[in-house]
Amino acid sequence: MVTGSVTSQPIGHYEFCRAFPAECNQRLASRPAPKLTPHGWALLKKINSSVNGRIHAMTDKDIYGREEVWAYPKDVGDCEDFALLKRRELAAKGFSLADLLITVVRKPDGEGHAVLTVRTEQGDFVLDNLDNEVKPWYQTSYTFLKRQASFNTGRWVSIENGRDVVVGALR
Repeated sequence: MVTGSVTSQPIGHYEFCRAFPAECNQRLASRPAPKLTPHGWALLKKINSSVNGRIHAMTDKDIYGREEVWAYPKDVGDCEDFALLKRRELAAKGFSLADLLITVVRKPDGEGHAVLTVRTEQGDFVLDNLDNEVKPWYQTSYTFLKRQASFNTGRWVSIENGRDVVVGALR
């Protein structure tokens, strides 16, 4: 995934940062993405399916009576809540926050959605509450818009190649 310049922070993340300032003021050392080991791959798959199985999907409107509330879910949550919990659980297992990036995407139907992107030497992988399979970002049907910056947990960057267009030659 090619990222661009700093962009606007989603309003839900802004409010989350006001409630949990320590989560959003971490400046992270710039470094290459780490190699994903077999153990790391197993953890990605385990945590993705575990969180997807434990948390029941509900909208913020149904849970809180309003839109765009980012929170750590206990038993119910929406897409960004799933991403936050996966991020926290992977960080507790040793993954760097610089490589665990909440990402805003657009689904094929145009609806906004959030996933967790994990940066690795082998590419960026997506952990999604709508899919138990961990996939490379380009194997999803999403258009990628922006994600947390790998250098600061409170900043966001645009995604320049959010949907690669492949043009095939006619034979």
